[in-house]
Parts: sequence; structure tokens; C-alpha cells
Amino acid sequence: MTPKRLAAKEEDRHAEDVVGLGFALALRVGVAALSLEPRVIDRRRDSELPRQTKYNLPIEALYTVVPFVTVAVLFYYTVVTQNIVVTTKPAADTTVSVTAFKWNWQFTYDQVRDPRAGQPVYTVGSATEIPVLVVPVNENVRFVVSSNDVVHSFWVPETLFKRDVFPAPTKNQNNVFQMRPEVEGTYVGRCAELCGTYHSQMNFEMRVVSASDFQRYLQALASFGNTDVDRQAKALSAIGQPAQATTTHPFDTDRTLRAPSDPQSNNN
Repeated sequence: MTPKRLAAKEEDRHAEDVVGLGFALALRVGVAALSLEPRVIDRRRDSELPRQTKYNLPIEALYTVVPFVTVAVLFYYTVVTQNIVVTTKPAADTTVSVTAFKWNWQFTYDQVRDPRAGQPVYTVGSATEIPVLVVPVNENVRFVVSSNDVVHSFWVPETLFKRDVFPAPTKNQNNVFQMRPEVEGTYVGRCAELCGTYHSQMNFEMRVVSASDFQRYLQALASFGNTDVDRQAKALSAIGQPAQATTTHPFDTDRTLRAPSDPQSNNN
């Protein structure tokens, strides 16, 4: 069963077209090579030498031109598709700052502030709670990513997109990207860059909700305040969502254990 697509958008279809084109060209080149193989390796059993093709300029030119044209075509379509995928137009409806650190995530919603502290509201993961990234459906969501330590990578598989997360990002990369989720649902997110001991368990969850629920979620975070350690669970419950992540679970940081982490009893 194929996974449900989070964002069935035009750039996804372009990316799939490039992959399909690459397979098609590789297949055609492979078939052509196989059709030539018997003529190249076949040798007569008698003493008569087969026709020699050494210094055959047409064949040598073919071997040179075909790979060059293949690479050039793939390069062209890759650049065109990449420009479509990484564009930050049209203007974003909401912006989320994503901060990665060993081995968890923080999500800051810049447009709403905690009235007590005067700072943007945010949620952060811990050893006992998976961080949940809440975004609105059918709206342009801009992500600004950065790392507090080593290189990480932000990846939600259903989006067909990932972006490496660097320390000092403005000096290392374009750390802004944008997507438009089109399917409400719950999706696991992962770190896709080897970043240390618990890299494989550095997960988060993306919840795509209605625009009205998204605004209610932000207001709930603001009402509970950034000092409330249970604000994420309370805000999710306030909009009728499960209070804990449902696609992944926290990991046990006890390094003396000799078995994989088991789901904790208080998680779905």
C-alpha cells in the first residue's frame, strides 16, 4: 500500500517526472548496450578474424555523444524542477522557525506571542514528549531552519522534500523553504542526517489541521504560556487533537539498556 501523500502539489509531480525520465533514459541506454554486446564479444570459431572496429570514428563519436546528451538532458530537467521545488512564492500565510538540536526539535510560531514573556510561542521536544509541528491545510507555510549544534536534516517523507539544517545557517545555506499541505492528517518527521548517538530516534510529528484549528492552537499556546511544560499537550487537546504523538514515541535515554526503546504507557 502506498503512503498517503501529504502535499500532492505540482512540484512533487515535477520531481517524479525527473526520476521517471532518468529511468527511461537509463533503460534505453542499457538496451542499446545489450544489443551491441553480441557483436562486440562474439568471435568466430575458425581462424578468420572478425571485422575489426578499432579506430571506428562513428562508434567512438556515438559513445561520446550519447552519454553527454543524456547527462545534459537530466541536468536541464533537474535544474528546472529544483527551481520549482525550492521557490518561496507566493507569499507565506504563516512562518514556523525550526530549531534542531541533539537530539530533538523546537518549533516556534513567530506570528503569535506569549503575552507574559513577549516572545513568540513555541513547543520543544524532550525525552518524555515528542514535539508536534502543527500547520494549516491549504495554506503556504514557510519554514526557517537552524541548528544549535551539529548538522541535522528536516524530513517528512510524505512531502517528498528534505532540507539539511546547519549551525549558523545564513553563512552555510539557504535555510528557508516553503510548502503547501493539501491533506489533513498526522505524519512522522525525522532527522535524515547522521548526528550522533540518538540520530535514528530524533523524530517529530507533523499535524496538518484546518486553518481555524491552527489559529485556535496558537491562541491556546499563548494562553498557557511558554513556561508551562505541558502547553503542547494542553493546546492539542483544546482543538480536539490527541495530546501525544501517534506516529512515533519518545526514546529511553538510559544508555545502560541493551534493548530498543518501547512505547511508553502514556502514549498512543
